[in-house]
Amino acid sequence: MINLFTGSGVGPTILYLSISIFAGLLLGKIKIAKVSLGITWVLFIGIALSACGITLNAEMLHIIKEFGLILFVVAVGLQVGPGFFHSFKKGGLAMNLMALVNVALGVLITIIIAKVAHQDLADMAGVYTGAITNTPGLSAAQQAVNDMGIEGGADRLAAGYAVTYPLAVVGMIMTCILLRPLCHIDLKNEPTSETILESNPEKQATPTSQRHKVNLVPIFVIIALGIIVGSIPIPVGMKAPIKLGLAGGPLVVAIIGSWLGVRKGWFTVEFTDSHGVWMLREVGIALFLAGVGLGAGGKFVDTVQEHYMWVLYGIIITIVPPILVATFGRLVLKMNYYTLMGFIGGSHTDPPTLAFANTVAPEGCKLPNMGYATVYPLTMFLRIFTAQLLVLLAI
Repeated sequence: MINLFTGSGVGPTILYLSISIFAGLLLGKIKIAKVSLGITWVLFIGIALSACGITLNAEMLHIIKEFGLILFVVAVGLQVGPGFFHSFKKGGLAMNLMALVNVALGVLITIIIAKVAHQDLADMAGVYTGAITNTPGLSAAQQAVNDMGIEGGADRLAAGYAVTYPLAVVGMIMTCILLRPLCHIDLKNEPTSETILESNPEKQATPTSQRHKVNLVPIFVIIALGIIVGSIPIPVGMKAPIKLGLAGGPLVVAIIGSWLGVRKGWFTVEFTDSHGVWMLREVGIALFLAGVGLGAGGKFVDTVQEHYMWVLYGIIITIVPPILVATFGRLVLKMNYYTLMGFIGGSHTDPPTLAFANTVAPEGCKLPNMGYATVYPLTMFLRIFTAQLLVLLAI
């Protein structure tokens, strides 16, 4: 019996995943000054358990975490796909230009910090990937340092990522919250009319009894095709090609598949926006956050103490670019706040921010999902590219 709590097999892994998720969801209902971190608490419960000495099988956690993320992005893609291209024509170009500026600012700030604080730029590449919550970027940077023969570089990149990632999740959510007073946003008066419902004139009200039916076949076809697409190397003239990865590939395929599926009549809009797809999204992000937290390791606190300045640098890289870009989007381009929250999450490839945005937005509002999905593919490409670029600039 004691092995159930101290072991690292299937039973203990599922047990602590469940504890992290249900405790995190309960804490997520608590509001302080009318603000709640929502499902992000799942991450913190996982980190707390890990810091207390809970050690689980790393490979098992990695599979669970990645599969959870895949379920999440596929559900998001299904939900926004039918109205994605209509929405992209309306404001997608502007949002992707903003995302490009956001990425450029993050890279510029990283380089400035490295020079001013006399930090190795290769180490700062790890801080950068954690601050933008981009695991594929970390993998690409590690591959680059290995190709360059930098001894111990991959481990230092991982350390920089580990100490900045958790606070980056909080930082993104705080950015969404800070945007309200900065731009004088009143949620009571914020429009929610530009939803997928409007983007799809053929969509009619569907009885609740019909909305729970979910066909799993297209979901797993999309996942399979998405993994293949995400694994295709894209040569960019560097030491290693870049890829959309396990998250970017399924998201792109889900968006295209959902849009094409509705147009061809393979499935209905009601399917893409069903309660089952919504449940898939919530289960996916919960598994992902719990896996990240439980995989943080018992050395997390020690690593933060050793590299506490990296934490500060990460916070700057996390918060400054999206605050500047989102403020511009709101005050100059007059963008919707719910869309901007999705944009902030997508421009940092950060699913927890989207999960938070969906708790803030009124029920039925798909603007956060649309903002997230609109900029995510380009951002993923740029984040992977720039993480490798920082390593190459360090040589």
